[in-house]
Amino acid sequence: MALGPRHVNSYFHLRLAIVVLLVSSCAAAQAPDPFEAQALEHSGKLAEAATVWRSVTRQDPENAPAWASLGLVLSRLQQYPEADLAYRKAIALDPKMPKVQLNLGLADFKQGKLEAAIEPLRAAVAAEPQNMQARTLLGLSLYGIGKFKEASEHLAAAVRSDQENAELHSVLAQSCLSAKNYSCALNEFTWISRKTPDSAAAHVLTGEALDGLGRTPEAIAEFEIAAKAEPHAANVQFGLGYLYWKMRQYDEAARAFEAELVSDPAHAQALAYLGDVEMKRNEPEKALGLLQRSLELRNDLRIAQLDIGVILTEQKRYQEALAALQRAAKLDPAQPEVHYRLGRLYQAMGNAAEAKEEFAKVQQLHQKEEENVAERMSGQKSSPHP
Repeated sequence: MALGPRHVNSYFHLRLAIVVLLVSSCAAAQAPDPFEAQALEHSGKLAEAATVWRSVTRQDPENAPAWASLGLVLSRLQQYPEADLAYRKAIALDPKMPKVQLNLGLADFKQGKLEAAIEPLRAAVAAEPQNMQARTLLGLSLYGIGKFKEASEHLAAAVRSDQENAELHSVLAQSCLSAKNYSCALNEFTWISRKTPDSAAAHVLTGEALDGLGRTPEAIAEFEIAAKAEPHAANVQFGLGYLYWKMRQYDEAARAFEAELVSDPAHAQALAYLGDVEMKRNEPEKALGLLQRSLELRNDLRIAQLDIGVILTEQKRYQEALAALQRAAKLDPAQPEVHYRLGRLYQAMGNAAEAKEEFAKVQQLHQKEEENVAERMSGQKSSPHP
């Protein structure tokens, strides 16, 4: 039977409705489901969950919770760079979403990107000041990039909430010491010493804090304990020698520097300070040999350049003395003694104008604050102006 126009039109609409229904059903079946992603997470199928979350974000790029969830799953998979991007997308869509700033900071921290971690961790602390995980991570990140004063403030709060955490006490102590907050450092190192009374390191650090507070005789006592506990530990004998040197107890200082050199013959600072002691003992040739050996190991030791200049001036080796003193002045132009020695040398050479200029510098400069043992010991590796 032939179909009339009205029947054909009805048949066409029926077929169209069926096609639309089928397409809608397929789309519904294939649409990514956040609940499926969450179920996969809970069952430990993280890679599969990440795939579903990626599908959700592709379908709905403005879905901030989906981006945050994707970041969390990727972090658990230790895919931190990808997690970082997902967290940042979530924050761009919703800056006030709970925990995302903390999670971003944690992802950056785990990648060693401490500078990048600080901004999101600061935001996390501002949003939730009592969150000690955020405070601890922020403190550790600040410590890692050398912002010791701010780091110690956050680490102190973390220590107050977890008072038996020895590692936190140790990092806080080091941070306070580096920030020259010696009272804080001493409190922390005293706590550490009580917990580990046989630890040479704890006594050394306590001594550094005491010296920073100007309590050098007490610092010497702590270093003596450390030296007896671990006589060959790196830098312990040098630190003890430096404290005796500060107190002008040169015989005791020499013994300690010599002990350091037994353990480490290439300890440049021990050689330089032992050379200074020998110069003060009126043993110029012995001193000169030690000082020159120290400069062969490190040519940036101000005390060695200065002492060589003094000895060579006394030996009337003026041009050599001038070169050494000029190097010392370049290493630390704010040190008055080197300008005084240059002035005396120029006088001996008959250069009155240069001598007058150097003596004027001495008058203009204030005496540099005496360095403490912590700065000297750290200077073995990094300080350019011993």
